[in-house]
Amino acid sequence: MMIKSNELKGRQMSKGDNINDIIDHKLFSEKDIHDMCIRLGKQLTEDYTGKKPLVVGALKGAIYFLTDLTRQMDVAHQLDFLDVSSYGDGFESSGKVKVVTDLAADVKDRDVLIVEDIVDTGLTLKFMKDLIKERGAKSVKCCAMLNKEARRNVDVDVDYFGSEVGNEFVVGYGLDFLNMYRNLPYVGVLKPEVIQKYVNK
Repeated sequence: MMIKSNELKGRQMSKGDNINDIIDHKLFSEKDIHDMCIRLGKQLTEDYTGKKPLVVGALKGAIYFLTDLTRQMDVAHQLDFLDVSSYGDGFESSGKVKVVTDLAADVKDRDVLIVEDIVDTGLTLKFMKDLIKERGAKSVKCCAMLNKEARRNVDVDVDYFGSEVGNEFVVGYGLDFLNMYRNLPYVGVLKPEVIQKYVNK
């Protein structure tokens, strides 16, 4: 499609919300994340070939990682989604996990792979693993983009992960602050003053 010069000029002048301004510094670039997906995709291909797993995306944060990860898997699989929450409207876990949107698929006798954006306290992952095991799954494993062990307060295995991350508030590529900024194409560390502004409200 041909774009006229005046249309191009108009597009270049359009203003946005400058969402990058909340970032103190980048932690993982788009290439870093792509490389994670390739590496993990190869491992998952080795481990799940012939098993026809049910891949479960943990809503909402995992959608970007899930999409790019599964395209690196040479595995016949089905997709489903599960939304559980322990955060409510804030950014500190309440410690109580509830199902917001349940699975549509029957997991009985299935190999299930949960895909997460990040595992920090481990509360929601443990809840999901236990829930799926109770429903009769053959196996339940987790693949997370990021593993934040510094915040872990329950014993739960993260079977595959892209990278360890320290106790920093990270956003982008599915990770949110107040349910926003998931659409940043990289993972960055949130500016402390952005968090403080919310805390002071």
